[in-house]
This record gives sequence, C-alpha cells and structure tokens, in this order.
Amino acid sequence: MQAKLHIKKGDSVKVIAGDSKNQEGKILSIDRVKNRAIVEGINLVSKHTKPSAKHAQGGIVKQEASVHVSNLMVIEPGTGKPTRIGRKLDEKSDKLVRYSKKTGEVIK
Repeated sequence: MQAKLHIKKGDSVKVIAGDSKNQEGKILSIDRVKNRAIVEGINLVSKHTKPSAKHAQGGIVKQEASVHVSNLMVIEPGTGKPTRIGRKLDEKSDKLVRYSKKTGEVIK
C-alpha cells in the first residue's frame, strides 16, 4: 500500500527546489509508487520521435518530465501563496480532509 501524498491531481503547485524552482503549474498525473508527479509546463525535456500517425513529421517534441513530490508545495486557492498541508477529521462528514497549515482553511 502506498502512503498518502499531500498533493492530488488538479492541484496548483509551486516548485520549491531543482532546475524549475519558483515555477507554478497544475498537476497532470501522479505516480504513487515512485512518489513523482507530472506538472503542466514544468521540467520540460526534448524527446525525439519517429514519424507516426499522430506526428507525421516526427522530430523533437518538448514534453513534461516528472518531479519528485517533495519538491512541490500546494498553492492555497484563497491567497495564491504556497502552504504546507495537514489532514484532519471533518466534524460534519466524518471524513479526512486536507487543510492549509498557514490559514487552517479546508482545501477542496
């Protein structure tokens, strides 16, 4: 069983370390086994492609490579600033919800 992560698909995140430091983007997918995430517009690499039906010309295509989740911080929807994430039990629905450690507000 994989551990729960502080990020989810669709979250807006800020990169806090590495070559793409201080850049922001939206999470496209998460690999829970490797603890890595693909973020829109972050960590772009050049991939050489053969001509195919999708790319008739072939050539070099830029695409996102994965970033380790420890290098990502969730951006709080209200303030637009990065924040740490905690989990607590919601009193109304008895479900575990994510909340901002900075303001205490529940995130989605």
